[in-house]
Amino acid sequence: MKRIGLPVVLVALWWAASAGSTSFFWPPLPAIVAAVPSTWTGDFWLHDVVPSVVRLLIGFFLALFLGVAAGVALGTFRTVFFMAEPVLEFFRALPPPVLIPIIALVAGYTGWTAKVVTITLGCLWPVLLNTIEGVRSVDEVARETARSYHIAPLKVIVPSAGPRIATGARQALSVGVILMVISELFGANRGLGAAVVQFQRGFAVPQMWTGIILLGLLGVALSGLFQLVERHTLAWYHGWRRAEREG
Repeated sequence: MKRIGLPVVLVALWWAASAGSTSFFWPPLPAIVAAVPSTWTGDFWLHDVVPSVVRLLIGFFLALFLGVAAGVALGTFRTVFFMAEPVLEFFRALPPPVLIPIIALVAGYTGWTAKVVTITLGCLWPVLLNTIEGVRSVDEVARETARSYHIAPLKVIVPSAGPRIATGARQALSVGVILMVISELFGANRGLGAAVVQFQRGFAVPQMWTGIILLGLLGVALSGLFQLVERHTLAWYHGWRRAEREG
């Protein structure tokens, strides 16, 4: 109940502050809520929401796989990391939206490829950099112990770096939602981001607000799902942290 207390208060304040509003661009919250059933019909869910979420998940999991694989390699072999560090810093400094025109020239504006590549590139860096730091911070004693018992290094490195990898993945998921919307602003006529823009251009303001709220709720749902997976996957880590605090 404590977690939903603040959202309930904020919605109540919005409801009260917008009540009786006559502004075209700031409609009352009841008018926005009333526009939901007629706006987000089965057609919109099938052709706008679902494709956007699928593209987001494809790009996110591609970035997760590539980021962890490259991060483990770069974090393990320090010479390779020091050689690659300038290149990593260069590409990390480039905002992913800047690359959209280049990606679109190669892959086209209207297909899925450009959108998935944009999301993947944006999500890659948080995962990659956090994985590198996680691998480099693995205790040398643990490495030596694994070596002595002939345990495969990855069986020690990946779990030890797991908390940092999870941190990077959580950051990447937030970036992915943003890029999902941005990638649909260029030449797309379907998708959640494209729908919001079309509502704005058509002066359908209540419908535009419903799309913005839906994007926020999507982010909350994905964050909650990620936390469930993280708690299950890193149960040993959270248990150790609790024991450390209580001790």
